[in-house]
Amino acid sequence: MSIDSLNWKILKCLQNNARQSNAEIGRQVGVSSPAVSERIKKMEDAGIIQGYHAFVSPFEAGYQLKAIITLRAFMGMLKPFLEKVKTYDEVLNCYRITGNENIVMEVVLKNQKHLESFIDQLIVYGETKTQIVLSHVIKYNEVRPIK
Repeated sequence: MSIDSLNWKILKCLQNNARQSNAEIGRQVGVSSPAVSERIKKMEDAGIIQGYHAFVSPFEAGYQLKAIITLRAFMGMLKPFLEKVKTYDEVLNCYRITGNENIVMEVVLKNQKHLESFIDQLIVYGETKTQIVLSHVIKYNEVRPIK
């Protein structure tokens, strides 16, 4: 499915506020509510829209630290890690990457002691590097048309 300019406008609306009504989106993009609904359904069916989520503030939920942790897996430990990482509640996002490290994780932690304990669990699988996140520069940026 190709994404035409009207679909991009609808996607922009949804990425800014997925809870707004189809009628409101229709007013913003200049089509009827049923037309918006049909286009959204087609984009969902095509896998362009993959879901709708609430963004929860880790800090307001009680987490004091957010960190980026990279892992350089030991020989033979990448596959076991890829299974294990799915069980960690601390991990918000995990990416398998190219380069010296194999993995980049975004994690939330209660405090420094929790960070130490979490790293202790990881070092069985490889060498880690940790960076503490101070603030977001860009947060939940929208996907835009390719130029």
